Amino acid sequence: MRHDSRVSEANVGKVDSSPSIDTVDSSPLIDTVDGDLLIDFRGVTLRRGGRLLVGPIDWQVELDERWVVIGPNGAGKTSLLRMAAAMEHPSGGTATVLGERLGRVDLAELRQRVGLSSSALAQRIPDDELVRDLVVSAGYAVLGRWRERYDEMDTVRALDTLESVGAEHLADRTYGTLSEGERKRVLIARSLMTDPELLLLDEPAAGLDLGGREELVARLADLAADPDAPALVLVTHHVEEIPPGFSHCLILAEGEVVAAGLLADTMTAENLSTAFGQSIAVDTIDGRYFARRARSRPAHRRRA
Repeated sequence: MRHDSRVSEANVGKVDSSPSIDTVDSSPLIDTVDGDLLIDFRGVTLRRGGRLLVGPIDWQVELDERWVVIGPNGAGKTSLLRMAAAMEHPSGGTATVLGERLGRVDLAELRQRVGLSSSALAQRIPDDELVRDLVVSAGYAVLGRWRERYDEMDTVRALDTLESVGAEHLADRTYGTLSEGERKRVLIARSLMTDPELLLLDEPAAGLDLGGREELVARLADLAADPDAPALVLVTHHVEEIPPGFSHCLILAEGEVVAAGLLADTMTAENLSTAFGQSIAVDTIDGRYFARRARSRPAHRRRA
């Protein structure tokens, strides 16, 4: 917490990343880096309190890819995303983000190159914060404007970023007056403010009604179709929230990979049934995925 009551964004949801018995990385050092890979996880694990939360996982995200990470509650989706956001050290394996290996890089500097929208951040935003200030302050990695002065160029970029997600009309509103759907769009605009190389969205449609969800999905589809947009990783546990234009999918269950690859090949009834522990049917309509329970007899999950 800063002396002026502002919250440093780098510390939102931050945990102590000093080495411990659960976080010692005994994997061999790998110095070769593939410049096309924004995320390169090889044998990555994450443990807390002696419990294995994630892994071992192999996962690679390239420059122009749009990934969805899907799975039931407790599958390890958010933990995986926090490592990709350089907010968690892996306990084992090799985790490289934007060409930098976690454990051998200044995480504060690396976080500035990654855009993150999450519920943990949303819960710490002051209700009286002006939307334009919330977005423009992303460049300073703080929440809550105090006495600082921003350049006109920063203000113009903040308004342009809000416009890109259909939220420019909210610029002079306070955060506390926004609907849940409006807040989601504003947080995505904030995550885009620094022109990140990688954009991570942790369940951006959670808590939205049908109209709000469909509006957000449409905005994310536009973002996915923009060739100048950063690589995208969207975490969800509802296939209906996957926007058109997403290219790849990683399905998790109990910390393990059920399937990973091209979305069309991975988003299958068999894979979802394995991940969610019951028989799931999948339908595709106009480029959107929809899932439903196929029968009452439960299927067996991957891990006993």
